[in-house]
This record gives sequence, structure tokens and C-alpha cells, in this order.
Amino acid sequence: MKIGFIGLGNVGRKLAGSLLRNGLDLTVRDLKPEIAGPLMDQGAKWGESPRSMMEDSDMLITCLPNPDVSAMVMEDDDGILKGISDGKVWAEMSTTDEMEVKRLGKLVKKFGGEPVDCPVSGGCHRAATGNISIFVGGERSTFEKILPILKFMGRSILHTGELGSASTLKVMTNFLATANLVSLCEALTTAKMSGMDLKTTYEAIRISSGNSFVHETESQVILNGSRDINFTMDLVLKDISLFQTIADRAGVPLELSPILIDIFKDGERRYGSREWSSNIVRRLEDACKTKILAPGFPDQMVDNEPEEKGKEVVVGN
Repeated sequence: MKIGFIGLGNVGRKLAGSLLRNGLDLTVRDLKPEIAGPLMDQGAKWGESPRSMMEDSDMLITCLPNPDVSAMVMEDDDGILKGISDGKVWAEMSTTDEMEVKRLGKLVKKFGGEPVDCPVSGGCHRAATGNISIFVGGERSTFEKILPILKFMGRSILHTGELGSASTLKVMTNFLATANLVSLCEALTTAKMSGMDLKTTYEAIRISSGNSFVHETESQVILNGSRDINFTMDLVLKDISLFQTIADRAGVPLELSPILIDIFKDGERRYGSREWSSNIVRRLEDACKTKILAPGFPDQMVDNEPEEKGKEVVVGN
């Protein structure tokens, strides 16, 4: 199967790297051609346009920063829709709005193509090793068709239902991760201002009922001081705003979500949209005139688990 991949940002280039590492026939494209250099050195080909990539591929993956960019890549004069024909698969791995992916999916079907939304979850460090999780929304037949390809990029692969369902679950899980990040910033700052040793505090949380994936990853780079999570404030704000939109459509009067949105809007104003998202802790550091730092923590998250070929996660009856 020939694969095309458009969007080589922090996550995209790592997912594309997993495909190359496993011997797939891969063509890549990004607005910044220099980003594709390392992948092309490993055997990837360069795509001249989204249209030509779709024409030449069996499956074309997009992994882009926001719904507007995805729409442009799909609908431009030289876009993906112009290259779709019977049986070709468009796989939207961007974190996007469920209604938008459904809209684009209808256009893909109009030309005989098969759309799926398949965002990932688990952090850039796990994308790099092929151990990330993948949610997949779309027809079961299409899911089964592309599952062998997805197994090269992710360890745990869940068919979530109809097109758009994966995007809904993705922004929900990012909302949960964001809530956890903000609560950890408050916990660590309170511990520091109460005179607690932060290395001891980290371990106490890790062995307690308050532990989480976010703590075992993001708390470490917070305490190191690098704050390098490979994810920026503008992307967090996009994701939690998409979650809020879903809740608004469903008539759910959320209380925590609007507060998180305000916190990250303030973080963007203070530190810039491209600041690492874990540096939201700076709001509390500035307010308390302190630094949430401790020795012995890594400056980046690294996935030390060996790469495993992915498998489907089957939901029990």
C-alpha cells in the first residue's frame, strides 16, 4: 500500500518516521520542505501537491494544526479532493472538530473515497516509538482495511464508531489531560510554598491515588525547568475550545472547562502562543515569586518501552 503523509509537525514527523522505519512506501509534504529532509534521507519521497499525492497513494494521511488548515489542504484547487477516486482512503490524524471532519468526509465519499478520523493520544515521545494510542472513527470495513498500517504507528488502536467519533473522544481526553496539568501545577506550587521538598512531593504523588500519566511525564519536565512537552499553549487552547464547543452543542453546562480556557488564554497573553503548554505553571511561579524546580529530572520525555506492533483494543459487550 502506498502512503502519503501531509503535515510534519511535532507529532506528524514522528508518525511518518514510524512508517518509514517499518518499510512502508511513503511520500511526504509540509509547508516547510526542510522539515522533510531527514525523512527523505531515510527513503521518503517528496509530494508535489496534495492532489498528486492523493492520486499516487492508496491512503493519504493529514496531520495538521487546526481545522482551517485541513479544509484548505482538502479543498484548494490542487487539494486532496481533486485527487480522490474509488477506494482511496483519507485519514485525518489532526485534532479537529467532529462536525468539520464529517463535512469533509461527505465530500470524500462523493468522489468514491473512504474517510476516517484517527487522532493519536499519548504524547510526542510515544509517537516517536510507535507506542502511541490511536482512535479511529469511520466505517468498520475501512478500519479493517487500514489497520495493518495503523499498527506500525500505534500500539493501542480503538475503533470508536462512526466518522467524527474519534475526534470527539480525542478532544475529551485532551481536556482531561489539561485539567490534570493545571491541578498538578497548583499542587506542586502549594507544596513548594508550604516548605515541602519537591522531589519528595513528586514521589508522594506518583505512589498515591493522585498519580496519573500526566504527572509521570509532564511533572518531570516542569521540575527540570525545560518545560519541553513538545506541545504548545495555542494547541491546548484549540483542543479545549473544541471540547467546549461539543459540550455547548450538547447543552452541557460545563463549569471547569471555561476556567481552563481562561487560564490558557491568560498564559498565551503572558508568555506567547508558542510557549510550551507545561509552562502554564509560570502563572503561579510569578504570583508566588518562586520557581517550581528540583534536581534529577529529565529535560525531555523519553519513551523507554520497546516498540511493539500495534493491536486493536476491543470493547467488551
